[in-house]
This record gives sequence, C-alpha cells and structure tokens, in this order.
Amino acid sequence: MILYHGSNKEIDRIDLSKSRPYKDFGWGFYTTPYKEQALAMAQRTVRLFKSGIPAVTVFFLDDGVLNDPSLRIRKFDRPNTEWVNFVVNNRNMRPQDTNNPECNIDNKYDIVIGPAVDDDIVLQLRLFLRGLISIPDLKKTLKYKELTSQISFHTEAAVCFLTKAEVTHG
Repeated sequence: MILYHGSNKEIDRIDLSKSRPYKDFGWGFYTTPYKEQALAMAQRTVRLFKSGIPAVTVFFLDDGVLNDPSLRIRKFDRPNTEWVNFVVNNRNMRPQDTNNPECNIDNKYDIVIGPAVDDDIVLQLRLFLRGLISIPDLKKTLKYKELTSQISFHTEAAVCFLTKAEVTHG
C-alpha cells in the first residue's frame, strides 16, 4: 500500500516526538492513501507555519501489517458516534463523555484508520461540543460530506513498518 504524508519539509526519519497534540486520532504520524489530500495538507502547513516548501513524502506499507495480531489497530469505516467521540476526545486531550471515554491519548492503539476531519467538520464538532447540535444532527451533516481517509501511526512498533519511497515537492 502506498501512503502519503504532507508537510512543509521532506521527512527523512519519522520522529514521533515531533508530532503535534490535539489531532483526530491522538499524537502520531499521519498519512493518507490520497496524494491530493497529502499535497493539500503540505500546502496548508506551509501557509500555517510560514516556512518551508510543500513536500509530500511517499511511504510503502505492506498490506499484511494491518492484519498483524501483534499490533493494536483501531479502524473506523465511516463517521459514526464512536468515531465522533474518539475524535472529540483526542482533539481535547481528555475524555468528554463518561459513557464513551475512548481516546488514544495514551497511545493504546499502534495504528488508527478512519475518516479525516477537515475545517468544515471541525466547525460541526465545535457546535456539538457547545451543545448546539446533537450527535444525530452531526451524523446527518457528515452523511452528505465527502470524507477523506487517514492512517495514523502512534508507536515505534507501528512506525517501523513504514518504508520511505520518495518525495515530491509541490
């Protein structure tokens, strides 16, 4: 499987300590199977930090890794209540709902796979957190949204399966 990582610089070696907090699936290294999504992230990162040039680093991941029983893998096939709670909990770095306190703050998962949150979805999540819309309303909004996908790596045990293939600049 080919995965892409968009940044404001080429990634020579994955260093999880350089990851930023408050991400969808917790502190980790994020990739996507979509080159266009990675390029958009690279361009956004350059604008945000006002430094570097858009770079998409290409990685190879053996498909069998996602079935490796020694890895703790969490997969969300679509946005649902579990996914919303998981993303909200990770973005706030504390469980928000005592009935569903699941998150990946402690890197209990080596790899997490699921829909990516964009700026429109962030707005909807904020409305939900403020109590202005309900989970069913949030899910209804997401139903008509074209979602992208991400695969995040949260531990050295997971990162070691990624092999750098190339870098493109855009």
